[in-house]
Amino acid sequence: MNTKRNRYLLLILIVVIAIVMFKDTLSQSGIEDLKGGFKEIAKYRNENNTGPVQRIFVVTVKDTLNAQYIDYGNLMPHNKYGNTKVYFFLEGSAVPNELTPGKVNFDEKYNNNCVALYEKSAMSNFGLIKYPFK
Repeated sequence: MNTKRNRYLLLILIVVIAIVMFKDTLSQSGIEDLKGGFKEIAKYRNENNTGPVQRIFVVTVKDTLNAQYIDYGNLMPHNKYGNTKVYFFLEGSAVPNELTPGKVNFDEKYNNNCVALYEKSAMSNFGLIKYPFK
């Protein structure tokens, strides 16, 4: 009788753990939960899968004062074989639609509109620079 009770307790414990894990999986925060009103406008990923992978994103932000730039950048795809750059622009300003690889990623006429740059290196070091072109 004691073993039957232990089986029921074990079954209940497994069910409770499964429910908690399932609930936690569905309640993970995402980009839409961050402050700032982010919207992805353009992205670039080079086709080189054997060398450094370069990912570049252009994102608009509604609220620059409360925006969670670093949290947004950390949610972007990244691997140890390359770097990730996220350029943030104020919503409503002129924004580049085409991105190119290299050190200069878009036309210079958009530089004054860029409010922040998040960059994560191949070693997973990251940094945020506000107004990188001023």
